[in-house]
Amino acid sequence: MGAFNSSPAMDVREILLSTSDSEDGSDSETNYALIFQRLIRRYGSSLTPNPPGEGFVMSQRRPRIKKFKPNTAKLDASEFYYMTKMDAGLGTCIDKSGVNVATLLKERECGKFRNETFSNYKRCRIANNYIPNKMGIFDHYDGKVFCGTFSEDGEYFITASQEHVIRVYKTNNGDYELIQRLNARDVGWSVIDVAFSPNNENFIYSTWSTSIHLCSVGGNPKKQEPLKLVNTARRFCVFSLAYSSDGQEILGGANDGVMFIYNLERNRRTLKISAHDFDVNTVKFADHSSHIIYSGSDDGLIKVWDRRTFGEEVTSKPVGVFAGHQDGITYIDAKGDGRYLISNSKDQSIKLWDVRMFSTEEAMAETRRSIHEQTWDYRWQTVPKRLSSLPTITGDTSVMTYKGHVTTRTLIRARFSPLRNTGQRYIYTGCGSGRLIIYDALTGKIAREERKHSYCVRDVSWHPHYNEIFTSSWDGTVGRWYYASKDEKPIELCPVLRRSSRIASRNNNSTRPIVVL
Repeated sequence: MGAFNSSPAMDVREILLSTSDSEDGSDSETNYALIFQRLIRRYGSSLTPNPPGEGFVMSQRRPRIKKFKPNTAKLDASEFYYMTKMDAGLGTCIDKSGVNVATLLKERECGKFRNETFSNYKRCRIANNYIPNKMGIFDHYDGKVFCGTFSEDGEYFITASQEHVIRVYKTNNGDYELIQRLNARDVGWSVIDVAFSPNNENFIYSTWSTSIHLCSVGGNPKKQEPLKLVNTARRFCVFSLAYSSDGQEILGGANDGVMFIYNLERNRRTLKISAHDFDVNTVKFADHSSHIIYSGSDDGLIKVWDRRTFGEEVTSKPVGVFAGHQDGITYIDAKGDGRYLISNSKDQSIKLWDVRMFSTEEAMAETRRSIHEQTWDYRWQTVPKRLSSLPTITGDTSVMTYKGHVTTRTLIRARFSPLRNTGQRYIYTGCGSGRLIIYDALTGKIAREERKHSYCVRDVSWHPHYNEIFTSSWDGTVGRWYYASKDEKPIELCPVLRRSSRIASRNNNSTRPIVVL
């Protein structure tokens, strides 16, 4: 409906029907704000006596990304720096000239390597010269893709989209096969998170619901067991899920500031902690012991919990807190060694933390003040310019800060690259502008920056053994990234196999072809 034949009052109903594209699907204050913003865009500044201020006019323009010069002083002196260099096969210094693969092959043939094969360090050093730089369309859905992640061993890949569909693929050494298509239940807004069990027999998913759902990998898609978490009439959502290493417990973080543990053997929730003042957007086990837990929230704080210290649920306290971000936390990833973790934030930065260096009460108070002063909404507004010039939080104990990506629209995820084939040298993340960003964890600089999606990339997943990355985007596509030289022609990716050739042939006319961008 155009402005020439309508009025603001006539358009309110139309705009109300289109204001549901937020992370949490809320329909109160945010929608009223969106109504006002969209009316301004349609009718101009005649609706308000003064032009709207910075950050209060919705814009479809790609956010301007200010160049950031990394400060590596703390990083260079850290154990993380030396450990990662060793794991990545760099020895005592970073070889900027790269690796002469021909020389290494010659040395191997001459018997200079034990067992006539490359060590894991050598393999990582070689592979890190060929990080993915080209993307093909792995699959295309009818809704925004919220999740896309590999199982721990890389045998399966799972995706979840806003069309309420969860898909499980078998990797088959690169010949991916769709083995399960499941219609999620009790969705409300979208499937928010998914997680495989350690043995790959089951997976769980969460939605805007008081229950999470347990399903069998490759089993009957209609058999979905709801696991009740709370009894409430209020809107409730679990934003983040994780299995314990033994597969007996499920860790979750919810929109009411609560962190919980559900015990599958007892078939009930066994722990509920009021962990944060605002939404708990992300939770993670620190390592395979499942004793240490990390949680991140819209209060801008990352808390570290030791389950061995838990007493009564209401009195349990964290063993330490990290303060340094100046806006809410969207995701946490653990390095897996029980020492280091990264956090992605709406303040447009990723920070690296050492669990032996907690923050002070003063730093926590300053973070809370900074959060209180934030007036923009990352879900539908562009990034305010002032975020790039905010002073560092006094007492920020982070080891390193990485900047260059955009965190808008949704809870964008960032992760460490795999240990086996990269030595965890890289930190990679999605982006609100549709890019895949790969940071060199040792320099703070962007090692790879590629934009192939037309909308934000919410989730990213690097195969634990193969040199490929999958990106899940709100443009409805899942991208499959691989390495190719400048002179090399794009690889023709094999279509995803279906359960039977008959079904695949029948659906051939309706499925989209795989295109390499």
